[in-house]
Amino acid sequence: METEKNPIEKTCVHLLEKAIKSGATDIHFVPTTEGYDVTIRKHSYFSKIGQYPHTLGGRLISFYKFLSSLDISEQRRPQSGSFHQSFFDCSFSFRVSTIPSIQLRESVAIRIQKHDKIVPLNQLCLDPEWTQQLAEAAACKQGLFLVTGPTGSGKTTTLYSLTSHCVSELKRHVISLEDPVENNHSHLLQIQVNERSGITYSAGLKAILRHSPDVIMIGEIRDAETAKIAVEAALTGHLVLSTIHAKDPVGCLYRLLDLGIHVEELRQTIIAISAQRLITQQSGETAAVFEILQESDLQVATESMLNGLRFSPPIHKKIEVQQALYEKVLYGTD
Repeated sequence: METEKNPIEKTCVHLLEKAIKSGATDIHFVPTTEGYDVTIRKHSYFSKIGQYPHTLGGRLISFYKFLSSLDISEQRRPQSGSFHQSFFDCSFSFRVSTIPSIQLRESVAIRIQKHDKIVPLNQLCLDPEWTQQLAEAAACKQGLFLVTGPTGSGKTTTLYSLTSHCVSELKRHVISLEDPVENNHSHLLQIQVNERSGITYSAGLKAILRHSPDVIMIGEIRDAETAKIAVEAALTGHLVLSTIHAKDPVGCLYRLLDLGIHVEELRQTIIAISAQRLITQQSGETAAVFEILQESDLQVATESMLNGLRFSPPIHKKIEVQQALYEKVLYGTD
C-alpha cells in the first residue's frame, strides 16, 4: 500500500506487516463479548496479536472487505474475495473469507500467500527417498496423483512444488484449474473457477484440454463432480495433480468411492497417493513427512478393494509412525 490516509488503513497495514514478518499463514478476527481478538496462525499454532473494541474491529473488517471487493453492507451471509499488495519488496495475495456469528458479528479469516513461492522437492521432504518417489510420480505421462492430509499440512505447497518440477525439470506445459487461485505463479497458466461467468470445473476443463496441456492441476477434489472430472482428465492421457481431504492414502481411496468413483476407475487412473504432515525442524524451518502409496502397494490396495477387503500398508510406512519417528529424532520425544 503506497498511501495510508487514516488510522484504520494504518492499523490494517500494520497487522498485515506483523503477520508477514512472523511468517504467519493466516490472520483471524474472532468476535467475543468484549470485542475482536486478532490471532495469527503459524505451523498450526495460534498466537494473539491484538484485541479491538467491536466498533474499531468492525471498521478494520470493512476495510479488508473493501480491498477484497466484497459487499461491506452484507454481514448476514458468508463472503469470500481476495486482494494483492506488496510488502518488503515482495508481492502477496490475501484471501479474505467472512462468516457471520450468532451475535451478527462477522468472523474473518485472511490467508496469506507469497507470490511465486516455490519450495524445491528436495527441501520439501525430510527424507531423500520421498523426494525420489514424488519425482518419479510426477514423471508419469498419464494418471491421477493425489495429495492428502489435514488443513495446514502443506498440500498446496506440495502441488506447486510438483508443478514447478514438471515445468523446469521435465519441460512440460502445465495448466491449473483452481477455486480459488490461492497463489500466483509465473510458471503456471492458472484458471480460476467462476461460476457466475460460466467457468465451472466442467467447462474449465473442456477449455483447458483445447490448449494441449501435459499436466493439469485441479486445486481440490471436494465433490462428486470434481472427482469425476479429475478421473476423466486422467483417462484422456494427461497427468492430473490434485488434493483431497482424507486421513491417509487408503482413506483417500475410500473417499473417492464415496464420491462415486468406481474401484476399476481408481485402478486405471491413480498412479500415487501422498499423505503428509509438517514437522518444524530445530532450525525453525518446516519440512514434511510422507506416506506414499504407489506401484505394488497401490496395486494391492485396489485389488483388495475389488475383493471387498481392506488393505493396510506396512506399519513403518504409515504417516503417524513417520511423524512420531522424526519428532523423536528432532526433539527426543517418546
